[in-house]
Amino acid sequence: YAGRMQRHASAIALVFALMACSHVERSTDDVSSPCSVWVLGTAQDGGVPHVGCQKACCADARREGFARYPACLGVVDREHGKTLLIEATPSIDAQITLLQEATGLRGTGRNPVDAVLLTHAHIGHYAGLVHFGREVASTKKLPVWVSERMAAFLRTHGPWQQLVELEQIELHTIRPGDEFRPLPAIRVRAIAVPHRDEYSDTMAFQISGPNRTVLFVPDIDRWDDDHDERRLDRLLDGVDVAYLDGTFWDGSELPGRNLAEIPHPLITATMLRLSDRARHMPGSLRFLHLNHTNPLWREPALQRRLEEAGFGLARRGERVDL
Repeated sequence: YAGRMQRHASAIALVFALMACSHVERSTDDVSSPCSVWVLGTAQDGGVPHVGCQKACCADARREGFARYPACLGVVDREHGKTLLIEATPSIDAQITLLQEATGLRGTGRNPVDAVLLTHAHIGHYAGLVHFGREVASTKKLPVWVSERMAAFLRTHGPWQQLVELEQIELHTIRPGDEFRPLPAIRVRAIAVPHRDEYSDTMAFQISGPNRTVLFVPDIDRWDDDHDERRLDRLLDGVDVAYLDGTFWDGSELPGRNLAEIPHPLITATMLRLSDRARHMPGSLRFLHLNHTNPLWREPALQRRLEEAGFGLARRGERVDL
């Protein structure tokens, strides 16, 4: 059964890789491109279907075999034969498999990828690190790039501290504003963003290759506020394709929940805020990190509305050349 599911996931990835050309501006299907970003997941931390959800959105997903993994990117430096995983989600095995089968690159030794980059310490973004432990992959000094606060959290709390002590992961710390190279041909710039920072702060990343830059900001409380009225402008500065927090469509999909406890910019509000950019750069602003309740998953009319306004819905397997 597991083998059939893996082959099914691989087939889905191939289909979306071929579709990516029409969805992402100037993207190609030329695997000889030296650097590229691959979308490996598009859902909120719990994925789809969502544990404990008995609503139609998840009941139908279970019945139909509709599965969506948490938001995650894979970055490829083909010239040096290396890959980077951005986020270690609970679906890490399936996502690494998609990246390996799409690129033909399989890491080195016991390390299935060459580096990992994490935005923050919420379960859908780092819980997959447990699979690097000796009970599973038992990796060897796998570079993991994190903020200073997140590094301190990983070093002092189990089970993560054992990964550090046994040298299964090797922490590399970054600060807001830092530009660094997790792979030889890939430059990344870290930008601090506001979020519920219980265990760590939260970063967005601008990922650059020789020709293009991609923004990844899956989680943020708000684009702008009184403390920083130009945050969104700075995030998008010099960016060709942006993957943006699309957790909620308009806030109505969670009746009875206080959204102030789980703040995210609504997609409808983001579309108003960025309407001019979407018209001038159609397809370059793409939403991911969708909650399981988000109607964009299952309402084609809303998807058309999104695309007609010049925005896009990130799809697993799509690719952007850098």
